[in-house]
Amino acid sequence: MPTPAPATPAHQRPTPQTRIVLGAMTAMGMVLCSLWVIRPFLPATIWAITIGVTTWPLLLRIQKVLWGSRALAVTVTSLVALMVYVLPIWLATTTVLTHTAELKALADSALAFRIPPAPEWLHSLPFIGQKAGLWWQQIENVGLPQLANRILPDTGKLISLGLDYAGSFGMLAIQFLLTLIILAALHSRGEAAANLVMNFGYALAEERGRQMVLLAGRTIRGVAVGVTVTALVESTVGGVGMAITGVPWASILTAITFIACLLQAGPGVTLIPAVIWMFFFHSAGPAIVLLGFTILAIVVDNLLRPFLIRKQANVPLVLIMVGVIGGLTAFGLVGIFVGPMILSVTYTLVKSWLADAGTPVAGPGTSQPLQHAVRTTP
Repeated sequence: MPTPAPATPAHQRPTPQTRIVLGAMTAMGMVLCSLWVIRPFLPATIWAITIGVTTWPLLLRIQKVLWGSRALAVTVTSLVALMVYVLPIWLATTTVLTHTAELKALADSALAFRIPPAPEWLHSLPFIGQKAGLWWQQIENVGLPQLANRILPDTGKLISLGLDYAGSFGMLAIQFLLTLIILAALHSRGEAAANLVMNFGYALAEERGRQMVLLAGRTIRGVAVGVTVTALVESTVGGVGMAITGVPWASILTAITFIACLLQAGPGVTLIPAVIWMFFFHSAGPAIVLLGFTILAIVVDNLLRPFLIRKQANVPLVLIMVGVIGGLTAFGLVGIFVGPMILSVTYTLVKSWLADAGTPVAGPGTSQPLQHAVRTTP
């Protein structure tokens, strides 16, 4: 008879906790490897998920109108997403890419700008004429253009550096096409995808995990709608104002305005210099009209975006700005949406977890114990 193998001592057997940890590490390793494999498709997938979560309520409403047909609803919703999220970015990016020479000339002319001498009527103004003329002369002698030429690099290099984030026409078109395909697939199987995510949240934290998933969805929807719709409205207001007043290269400046609004820089990046140019080199009437459009665009930027975002989730706007810049650096063009989503969802989830855990908040009643702890710390 074969000799039985000696039994493993009890102290050398793996404990249940060890098996759980090893299983979790193995699963995490497989997830990381899977993310590495799908890395080329990851930006388009994240963007499609963002648009899918944002347009899901719209899909359900359209499906009710179209006799309950999911295929027709998916088609209409994909066209709406194309018109709102994809086409404006495509048009703005391609407009900037195809007018690189004009942009370089525009930047060079802006750097070569010289403030003209003060008009005669400025000195004749009662009470403030003398001070206004002196103030004008001081600004004229500051030498801002020469200072800008010394500090800033060549404008062509700046434009090329900015356009490198957008990539080539081919890669941009492929990203947009992949986004639409993945979006249509997600919309077609939306309930199954939602159940999968909800079950994953329940596996992490039971009912609280489900609430976290719903909270994340609302945050994604609020940020996506707030950033995109606000940029569309701002650039439309600014573009109409520049077209009415006869600003040169209005279409290019409108595209730059849209991109600047997506980057959270605001419409004033292009509209304020356009107003100054109109005052100095055109006439006061169109300049005042363009100033009105500029003020309206800035008001929209400060009112509409916070309203749309906080309608779904209470997210600080500084997170949106940081997320846009960091997302653009990490993911390229789609990072304009991906970065704010990640930071906003993380902030909302952490804030909700802390509130659920009952973490004490520093206030008037906690100042004395805190000071006592600081004094008694060796």
